[in-house]
Amino acid sequence: MITEENKAPHQNRLRGNIMLMITAFIWGLAFIAQSVGMDYVGPFTFNFARFVIGGLILIPSLFFLDKMGITRAPEGRAQYKKLAAGGISCGVLLFIASSAQQIGIMTTSAGKTGFITALYIVLVPVIGLFMGNRPSARISVSVLIAMAGMYLLCVDEAFVINRGDIFVLASALFFAFHIVVIDYFAPRVDCVRMSCIQFFVAGALSAAMMFIFEKPDVYSLWNSRIPVLYAGVFSSGVAYTLQIVGQRETKPVIASLILSFESVFAAVAGVIILNESFTYRELAGCALMFIAVLTAQLKDLRKDIGFEK
Repeated sequence: MITEENKAPHQNRLRGNIMLMITAFIWGLAFIAQSVGMDYVGPFTFNFARFVIGGLILIPSLFFLDKMGITRAPEGRAQYKKLAAGGISCGVLLFIASSAQQIGIMTTSAGKTGFITALYIVLVPVIGLFMGNRPSARISVSVLIAMAGMYLLCVDEAFVINRGDIFVLASALFFAFHIVVIDYFAPRVDCVRMSCIQFFVAGALSAAMMFIFEKPDVYSLWNSRIPVLYAGVFSSGVAYTLQIVGQRETKPVIASLILSFESVFAAVAGVIILNESFTYRELAGCALMFIAVLTAQLKDLRKDIGFEK
């Protein structure tokens, strides 16, 4: 029962959860923008444009977030060094992960990309194994379910795996490393400022690869303006800000659960907008992978909603 005493916290959680669901929706549609963008420009050109735009969008966002007390400028030289180290480290990993994802999405569907990318939630605890953290039985089960889902989703009856799926799987692994690095720096620096730096670092690295491997031109960029602007403005700037604000109002595991719905939104949008289709085998794989994501969070989720102490 919601009383006057707990109404405000409940309303704050509801508001935060709505913000996170909007974030998941924006990110889900971003896979569509990424797929459409490949009709006009190369993967490095697309990422260069989206990351620079994302960084520029976050700069004015900092003003409002500072005013709300959500973000704070670093104090002292040591803080600036930590912020730079975090931004550069995250930027390099974001560049690698996003490049692999963008190359992969050229030869696989947006819907499949969304589900494979969501594996980072399962992979983060697996990475912890190599850092001395022994995974629980629950995590081990989620990994096995995810492997079964990956097999059904990505390996066809001829035991052949799509080249694009391999790139997207690699991107999920590097996104998991990205999360681990963020987890290290998040308590030590301002996350929004670190994200702003990482966008510009990833953009600079993408620009270097763009000029080496691609032939960018203004005409192609102009033709791809809608998917690029969506990925840069909404997926990077707007969604990231909503995520930061929304996570302040709800619990971390509830937040990650809501955000994992980006894979569902990506699949639905792929069917509706791009006329993509899934075989029954692939649908079963999607279902298993989503179950794996939920299983990885199950224990903490039960605690957060009051079933366990």
